[in-house]
Amino acid sequence: MGEPRPSRELRRVVIAGNGVAGTLAAETLRKERPDLDVQVVAEEPYPLYNRVALPRLLRGDLPEQRVFMRDPEHHLRMGYAIHFATRIVRVDAAERVVYTSGEREDVLPFDALIVATGGRPSPLRVPGAEPRPEGLVYFQTLDDTRHILDLISRARRAVTVGGSYIAYELTEGLRRRGLEVTWLMRGPHFLRRVLEEQGGLLVDRIAADHGVEVIHGEEVASLVVQGGAVRGVVTTAGRTLEAQVVACGLGLTFSTELLQGSGVEIGKGVRTDETLATNVPGIYAAGDVAEFFDAFLERHHTMGTWDNASTHGRLAALNVLGANQPLREVPSYTSTLFDSTLYVLGLTPEYDPGLESVVRVDMGQRQYRRLFFRGEHLVGAVMIGDRGGRRILKQMIRNREKVPEADRTALLSVQ
Repeated sequence: MGEPRPSRELRRVVIAGNGVAGTLAAETLRKERPDLDVQVVAEEPYPLYNRVALPRLLRGDLPEQRVFMRDPEHHLRMGYAIHFATRIVRVDAAERVVYTSGEREDVLPFDALIVATGGRPSPLRVPGAEPRPEGLVYFQTLDDTRHILDLISRARRAVTVGGSYIAYELTEGLRRRGLEVTWLMRGPHFLRRVLEEQGGLLVDRIAADHGVEVIHGEEVASLVVQGGAVRGVVTTAGRTLEAQVVACGLGLTFSTELLQGSGVEIGKGVRTDETLATNVPGIYAAGDVAEFFDAFLERHHTMGTWDNASTHGRLAALNVLGANQPLREVPSYTSTLFDSTLYVLGLTPEYDPGLESVVRVDMGQRQYRRLFFRGEHLVGAVMIGDRGGRRILKQMIRNREKVPEADRTALLSVQ
């Protein structure tokens, strides 16, 4: 991968994206090098807000003003520029410039570029979904959340689609707002690559405890649309489900188009080494869009969590300045499951199907723990309604402690 440009040559840095990775990268650069010209290109018209808080906003647990983490003048006080409602349409790596469009069309020169563009929800591709009717929604941005809340005020029933974290957050939010919700997923259970059958059954029971109907093994075959608005879905099994809201959590398509023709290696996301440097000198990636080499997991992967993006933003900035520090973070993800919680740590079968595991399930207490092993090492965990021992398990993964096979079951009870 590319080596960072020496700090003394650095005068102008462009950052694509002002989510937590992009914002923390800009702030770190200005703190470390107040003389730098830092330009942030932001597709949305807002300063940094907490995407992790959007499910709470959707549920009604948080007022909108508490979602924002920076005020509109923050970047001025920090000494960097933001171009709101603007996107980078092309990167010319040879000439070291980016071309922008939107509210501002410009050519911005750079000595270093940090790509923190994240992704966009993968669309539902069935008859009736295009042109997009009123009531077909995705859930990623503040504007998405505002739109869903507006629809809820005029809706009675919803269908949520997908077996992802986002699909569950949508299911929980819509149900908490009083809609009758049917959750439709093609797989045999929620997070089918992370949970086994009993874990999936527990999630179904938690959802059912709160009045959600869960249907497995079916997908949306088509939308029922009248007058430009959703009125229901027809499933692949032929059943028709009434709905005024169809909310999809079908994964992300990473925003890498700006790098087309730049020479930067693109895989699932923007491919980097463990310092977040791409194969083109001076160009880095951070956050969801970075397909980074993870030394703990010994493979390239993407990780769409707030903590990961925060770490990436700071680290990419330091490495732009010449630190050449490797990423040393065990990825984790936390989400609510109605009155329970889900915690995922480290490597799971989603990234390595060959992992071995041990499981403990208590349906009565609504608790679940599954630990993943590669050879003699603990490499990951998933926990539902069970928060004990998370720090110990994370430290064991970070330290690459050996766990003999005879001792694995005992870890299921560590607190």
